[in-house]
Order: sequence, then C-alpha cells, then structure tokens
Amino acid sequence: MDIRKSFDRISVIDSSVLVKACHNFLSPTDRADLVKIARDGLEEHRTARRANAILLLDKGWSFAAIAEALFIDDSTIRTWLKEFQEGGVEALVLFDLKGGSGALSPLQIDELRAWATETLPTSTTEIGQFILKRFGFDYGRSGLIKLMNRIGFDWRKPEPVPSKIDAAVQQKFIDAHEDLRNSLGPDEAVVYVDAVHPTHQAKPAGRWLPRGQRCALPKASGRDRLNLHGAIDLETGQTSIVDVEAVDAASAIALFEALERSHSTMGRIHVFLDNARYHHARAVQDWLQQPGRRIVLHFIPAYCPHLNPIERLWKVMHENVTHNKTYAKFRDFAEAVLGFLRKTVPQRFDEFSSTITDNFRVIDPKDFRILA
Repeated sequence: MDIRKSFDRISVIDSSVLVKACHNFLSPTDRADLVKIARDGLEEHRTARRANAILLLDKGWSFAAIAEALFIDDSTIRTWLKEFQEGGVEALVLFDLKGGSGALSPLQIDELRAWATETLPTSTTEIGQFILKRFGFDYGRSGLIKLMNRIGFDWRKPEPVPSKIDAAVQQKFIDAHEDLRNSLGPDEAVVYVDAVHPTHQAKPAGRWLPRGQRCALPKASGRDRLNLHGAIDLETGQTSIVDVEAVDAASAIALFEALERSHSTMGRIHVFLDNARYHHARAVQDWLQQPGRRIVLHFIPAYCPHLNPIERLWKVMHENVTHNKTYAKFRDFAEAVLGFLRKTVPQRFDEFSSTITDNFRVIDPKDFRILA
C-alpha cells in the first residue's frame, strides 16, 4: 500500500472521530453569543470568521469542509477550537489581542468583573494594570476594550443628576402637562420659555479624521455673548426670540408681549417656564394682572430642565451653529444664532421636530449609581 495514502486515510479517520466528538457541543448560551458575533456587521472580520468556524463544527462540518469554505488552513481551525475549549467565547474573541501565554480563565473573568463593578475603573490603563498585577497577563488596549465589552461593561460618562430632584413631583408634572395638552380648546396654545446665553466661541465637536492627522479650531478674540429670552410652539415650530441686554423681568414681559402678538388668534397662551426669580418678579405679576392679558404661566419643577423642550432647541442650535464653526466677528456670530432660531427652525421644523419634543421622562436618582 502507498505510504502517503495510508497517512491520508489515517488523517481522515482522525478528523471524522474528532468531528463526531465536537458535534453539538455548544451550550445554548455559547451558541447564542457566537451567532450574535457572526451576524454582527460591525464585528471584526477575523473574529466573526472564528465564530463561524466554531458554529459550523457544532453543526457537524469537517475541518476540511470549513477550511475550504472559509479559505483558511484546517490547522488554524483546530487552534481556534482549542482556544475555545480552554477559554470559551472570550478566548476566541481575544485570540489575537491578548498578551501573555493565554486568556483569562472563567474564575479570573468573574474576579475581574467583581473588581470592575466595585471600582468602576476610568481607563483601560487601570484595567490592564489590575490584570497584569493580579493574573500576569499583559493585554493591549484593543484587547481590553473587547474583553470589557464581552463581560458586560461599556465606557460611559456619568450623567449629571441633581441630588434634590424628586421623581414623584416629575411624574405629577408630566401627568398634568399631558392632561392640559389633551384638553386644549381651539383657541388655546402651549409654548415653552427659557433663556440662553451663547458665547462667541466655537464649540469643539468630534469628527472622523485620517489616522495621524490632527485638527484645530481658531479661537475667537473676544468673549462677547448674546442674552436671549425665547419661546417655541411645538405644534407649529414657531419661535419668539428677544435679544436683550440682560435677561430679567423686563425681558420676560417683552417676550410675553411678543407671544401675544404672534398668537393673536388665541384666547389663552399656556407658557411653561422655569422658576427663575425674574419669572416670579412683582413686575411680571402686575403685567399678568392687566386686563386682556392672555398669558397663563405653568412652572416646571425645580432642578428639571429636562422637562422643558426648549432646552432641546438650544442643543440643536449649538449643533448647527457653534459646533466646529468659527465666526471672525461677533456680529456674524449673532446673525447666525438669531437667524437659525428665528428663521431656520420654523421653516425646517419638520427636520427638528423629532428632537425638539415634549417626550418627557422621569429622572430618578435611585436608578443611578451615585459616585462619591
């Protein structure tokens, strides 16, 4: 018998035995994780290919058939299988990113997860130092990011949550607001009021750059700012913006007068606004008591700017006017801001209405882990 044919026959027999041993070996959890990786269009190609190989082994494919389908050597698939058998999905994902001689064991993963849950590390450097000191493995940054994502961690910035915010008060306001919106008469309108003070400075915002390149924004020479008292009607996108020397009771009255002019056919204008002292000023109260006034004030709960949709208008304004945009003169800056708020928003409100909404949510400090 030809010696080469004998070796080929032995190889085929060994391979078939191994495949039988591997068939249907994945747990439901591992299979679900691997399917998710294989189907994720954003996953690295090499990681998805490893997941595909293990899934096909689980279905009973031979090493040779998988190697032919994936255009790789079958010995590579055997290496991937060994990594998976020794370290699970994490080892497979981090196969070419880990340092040292192997991946973390399941017990080490549990210890890492417990440590990270307790300390909330701020950087991959801190995580890498813990792993190196505790387990002796030296991971690169990419490997650490993938490892932390795989064990259920995301990198996030803390959200500012006022300590005095009250969930029950917020819900009561939201319910009352909804009742009012649902019971409006044909001659009633709702608007939302706030002040904003855009400064003549470009706001840096991230963007994609070719690797190795850097970008910068020219800084404006001055620190002039606008003082704007404004309102928006979410039904029409109509805005009322008064440009004033100072935001105070006088500017509030000027804004209310502008609202009555712009809503001349309305018998009642419901104005939602915050509890700034000038909104409660005696001059404002006296003006509201004048005969024929159609403004009705509704105050938003303290520490709850998220319950005022006009805050979202200011955000959209910055995204469109100040982010990564420089204006040499303050006059140009002022024209851009006022032009966007007074003309662009009403004219193109269909584009902004999905962002500038009264889709409120309750913020409850109990839902957050408060950092000391």
